[in-house]
Amino acid sequence: MTRQPKIIISSLDAERLDKLLDSLPAGAFPGKAELEAELARAEVVEPQDMPADVVSMNSTVRFRVDSTQETFTLTLVYPKDMDSGAGKISILAPVGSALLGLSQGDEIEWPKPGGGTLKVQIEKVIFQPERAGELHR
Repeated sequence: MTRQPKIIISSLDAERLDKLLDSLPAGAFPGKAELEAELARAEVVEPQDMPADVVSMNSTVRFRVDSTQETFTLTLVYPKDMDSGAGKISILAPVGSALLGLSQGDEIEWPKPGGGTLKVQIEKVIFQPERAGELHR
């Protein structure tokens, strides 16, 4: 069994995500149990104490695909902030749930279209609201 990386989330994100999960109708989000488990095992810190290299809600992250060294950038958002523009991933997407609380350098398995997975590394947290002083966003 693979050891899960340590995750850290802000108390603000934890509170908002708990409210979001409580508001979802039963069966509306297949990954609800997994996200709840991630939140339960997370170290929760005050927003001002959030390490600068950790993925929080509304963080913009650059990833690198191990097999091709290709990079791409995504912003982790709440469902209400999803739009038709590219570059965003919802916390309710399986990969979005997996990203929350990870640190620069951590690796995750990313599902490929058509099946299989890619190993992807968090190369850089380009923007993090807490680091930018947005503690009450």
